[in-house]
Amino acid sequence: MNTKLLVTLLAVHRYGSMAEAARRLNLTHGAVAQQIQVLEAELGTELVRRAGRVVHLTDAGHRILAQAQKILEQVDALSALANAGALKGELQLGAGTTVMSHKMSEILIEMHSRYPDIGVNLISGISSDFYSLVEQNSLDAAIAIEPTFALPKSMGWKMLYEEPFFLITGLKNQGRDPQEIIAQEPFIHYHRGSWVRDRIDSYLKSVGIAPKSNFELASTEMVVALVHRGLGSAIVPSSWHLWRPGPEVLSMPLKPTCPPRRFGLLWSRSSPRLPLIEAFWDAAAQVYQTRRHRNDLAL
Repeated sequence: MNTKLLVTLLAVHRYGSMAEAARRLNLTHGAVAQQIQVLEAELGTELVRRAGRVVHLTDAGHRILAQAQKILEQVDALSALANAGALKGELQLGAGTTVMSHKMSEILIEMHSRYPDIGVNLISGISSDFYSLVEQNSLDAAIAIEPTFALPKSMGWKMLYEEPFFLITGLKNQGRDPQEIIAQEPFIHYHRGSWVRDRIDSYLKSVGIAPKSNFELASTEMVVALVHRGLGSAIVPSSWHLWRPGPEVLSMPLKPTCPPRRFGLLWSRSSPRLPLIEAFWDAAAQVYQTRRHRNDLAL
């Protein structure tokens, strides 16, 4: 049996739809559906049932779920043992939109030049999701925002870079005080539960401002688009310029400053692929020019 079929089944279960599983696995919707059909044919039973756009596992699918996860972990462990003396194998990595758009291509180029026998399977998503995926060993590591809570000793996080926050608003607000704009103008916010939202909320509380929020969005790109259309102002990290649509959006430093968001590598200390994670850290640290210590990722 091709173990990638089990990876697809677990993704369909985790994300609840073929489309989202396809996006996370960098496959087409048709490829995901075909892989599920192949797996069902091999096992001789229906594993997935559709109800509109929602997909859920059948009883048979649930019965094999835990065993499928164990099989994948055992296969990964075998690969790591077989290549213990050489840096070979495949890493399952996660990264958010900012990293994907800004630095990931450089990291992968650096990675390939140093370690050509390490393959990378890259999944896009948000930091709060990556935590549970790394904890469950569904991902080996992820470039994620620093958690707002203490990590268990079984997991590690090491900073790669940090981003200051700015207020972005329309040109009509040129010369106004940033706090006055936040307090009086419509405010565009990140969605509740995201780590960047938590950091911005803490800042707003510290300066005693409770803005009127008409929109809560999932990405900086969407936030910038609405500010560009004149629908409000927003506090965003400095990478917002990656999606700057034109000169109509004004950027202002915050006074007092908002603590920066920090990006780093998140990994499981018990991973059988720690040498490969270490290699990825080498490449990422080089691209971000992060100060490097050889034993940063040691158990």
